[in-house]
Amino acid sequence: MDDAELQEILADDHVSLAEPPAEKTACIEYLLDLLVDAGRVTDREQALADLMERESQTTTGVGHGVGIPHAKTAGVDEPSVAFTRSSEGVDFGAMDGEPATLVFMILVPEDAGERHLSILSSLSRALVHDETRESLHETESPADVRAALGEVVA
Repeated sequence: MDDAELQEILADDHVSLAEPPAEKTACIEYLLDLLVDAGRVTDREQALADLMERESQTTTGVGHGVGIPHAKTAGVDEPSVAFTRSSEGVDFGAMDGEPATLVFMILVPEDAGERHLSILSSLSRALVHDETRESLHETESPADVRAALGEVVA
């Protein structure tokens, strides 16, 4: 994933640096609504149902204080990513028991399986770096969020 692609899927209005709800489902809806408000979701209820179905299958807490709820859904026409951070953390059921303080949501169209895996793996690789996670905690704007990711997303 290059910088132009990152800009496309994680636009300014997909980022919230305000405190999200501390409960998992409410946090997922909070991120979903960022994408709804940005005009990226064509069917909110379908997207939410697909996200919650995915959550019921296996944890989306990847460890190191990171949660990545994600779904393939008929509720979107193009891949999109939303981001928020939490000072308290949200329990996404990570194997390390740590609540997610950095939360990314990935939504892709149903027929975009390879794209889904590509975005998920790029984000996951970027977020294993302590420096990247620290930068994301300190960012002050959506552009800073993309810059922190852009340094390590390839």
